[in-house]
Amino acid sequence: METPSPLTLDATLDLKPAGRAPTQPGLRRSMGTRHLVMIAMGGVIGSGLFLSSGYTISQAGPLGAVLAYLVGAFMVYLVMACLGELAIAYPVSGAFHIYAARSIGPATGFATAWLYWLCWAVAIGSEFTASGLLMQRWFPDVDVWIWCLIFAAVLFGFNAVSARFFGESEFWFALIKVGAIIGLIVLGGAALFGFRPLSDGGSHPFLFENFNTDGGLFPNGFTGVLVTVLAVFYAFSGSELIGVAAGETKDPATSIPKAMRTTVIRLLIFFVGAITVIAATIPYGEVGLDESPFVTVFSAIGIPFAADIMNFVIITALLSAGNSGLFSCARMLYSLADEGHAPQAFRRLTRRGIPLIALSVSMVGGIASLISSVVAPETVYLVLVSVAGFAVVGVWMSITAAHFFHRRAFVRNGGDVGALAYRAPLFPLVPILAFTLCVISLVGIALDPNQVAALYFGIPFVAACYAYFHFRHGRKRPTAAAQ
Repeated sequence: METPSPLTLDATLDLKPAGRAPTQPGLRRSMGTRHLVMIAMGGVIGSGLFLSSGYTISQAGPLGAVLAYLVGAFMVYLVMACLGELAIAYPVSGAFHIYAARSIGPATGFATAWLYWLCWAVAIGSEFTASGLLMQRWFPDVDVWIWCLIFAAVLFGFNAVSARFFGESEFWFALIKVGAIIGLIVLGGAALFGFRPLSDGGSHPFLFENFNTDGGLFPNGFTGVLVTVLAVFYAFSGSELIGVAAGETKDPATSIPKAMRTTVIRLLIFFVGAITVIAATIPYGEVGLDESPFVTVFSAIGIPFAADIMNFVIITALLSAGNSGLFSCARMLYSLADEGHAPQAFRRLTRRGIPLIALSVSMVGGIASLISSVVAPETVYLVLVSVAGFAVVGVWMSITAAHFFHRRAFVRNGGDVGALAYRAPLFPLVPILAFTLCVISLVGIALDPNQVAALYFGIPFVAACYAYFHFRHGRKRPTAAAQ
């Protein structure tokens, strides 16, 4: 970790914490609180909950899975608390690398930006492929690549019109997913209490009797819960997208804290509520990856066409994540160019304030990832996926470390913490605890043969970013363009 330079600390303290944040030239501040909340929800709620939650339960047991999601929600709260203070201090688009560059050092900001860009570029390609495969349920004679091109064109169009149009599209995408989760919690919860008006009968568990398995409350021991917690951290990634959209948000000093609180509360209710209902409904020995747990629960309570409904919802979830990912990629490239650390062409905006060249390059990156998943799945694509997985924890570590250095420098230079529009509570405990949990998760990755490749490729990628920055930009004076 770099030691903050006097220049970067001065840049931090020049920002005024109170009132409306200054508007960043070029990009339009057109999104409100509801857009921010749904962007974050859209980035988080995806196939991990709809498809892989059964695997989570099989690893940790019913009660262990619920506890793992509670820990994951707590981790999100810690990161979001740090993010809220930073997003108001630096209300610029693609803000993660700005936080790190100003509070830690420009090389860390550079590495953070490229980590996050690659993370979402890989995700975009994966979302297109998965969506195309799911469409074959209804259109088996249409090749997957055709659907990939159609979905790519649709998402590119959503992002190319305007920031507000993107926000609206993501709002409705996310609303479909949220509706499915609420339906599961309400109808599945009612069935657990014995109220099943749509079901013709059958064997249904009552309340939490499924939690007591043949192997006890934790059938695979504490190790199963620990491994699941690491996976859950990844499942909650995407909540930090609020920081990416900060530069295009109306009245960030008011909208961002409200969006942070709302997002954490909703994620806690939706994720923990859904996993609780699933774990209580599906017998532990029968849960798995052969079908979505949502389909199993909806079928058990008598919902007609459950498989088709969930196929539609999952496609929506994948496209929603891709939509948010493409937005994030474009803003990262724009912000890097604004700092002088990427080609200046990425700074060019349309009349509606869209960084179209950055958006186009990001789409090309997503398509390249898609192609590599077909042509070289065990070499190039493995590297990309590994670095992308590593990037999630790396970005969270960057956010929490940036908050620690930012607040410390602010107080040291006479700043009034009470005047901040939003301040993370219990400083310095919150950033230190969040950073420590991230480090523990990396240690856990090293012990898991299925995830250790993330370290093999992720650490050298970060080292390469630092080395490139040193030789390409190391002798240049950092810019203050983003201020």
